[in-house]
Amino acid sequence: MRRVAGRVARGACMAARSKIVDQQEVLRWFDEGRKYKWMVEQYRERGIETTEGMWSEFRNRHGLQRRNVQDDSLIPWRVQMRHRLEYPAVMLRLEARRRHGGKIRREDLGRLTSWLKRLDEAKVVIAYDPDTERGFAEVPREPGDVDIVRAPSGEAARQKRAGHRKGEEV
Repeated sequence: MRRVAGRVARGACMAARSKIVDQQEVLRWFDEGRKYKWMVEQYRERGIETTEGMWSEFRNRHGLQRRNVQDDSLIPWRVQMRHRLEYPAVMLRLEARRRHGGKIRREDLGRLTSWLKRLDEAKVVIAYDPDTERGFAEVPREPGDVDIVRAPSGEAARQKRAGHRKGEEV
């Protein structure tokens, strides 16, 4: 390692000391589906400051499965950031996780099951319009609807394939 004026030279590699106290414990937390925020708080109680980004990086380094499954068939739109926490968006991500075999908490599975049943009984699907306040809306099912969402057509479909714009979810 090169030193320049008493400091490590730019570009020199120096392994950072890990803040992880018990790697097996942390792996168990991920297996249990613990949230990054919860992990930050657990370590804060031990007097160790961490960030959600640190836990995300740990997940990546250890090849652990992502929590969010990207499923373009269930979220075929470019969703604006202001709409990404709307209830239909949350439910669509849960359904994607369920379809891909991901773990879902019992209470979330109950909410998802009730929501899917209601959509089916009401004969509606989810549509998305970024120009409305809430973005998502339930619309009557049409013969061309093959899943629980109304697939975008025309310009909206082209925008999804072309990439994201400012203010949109990646």
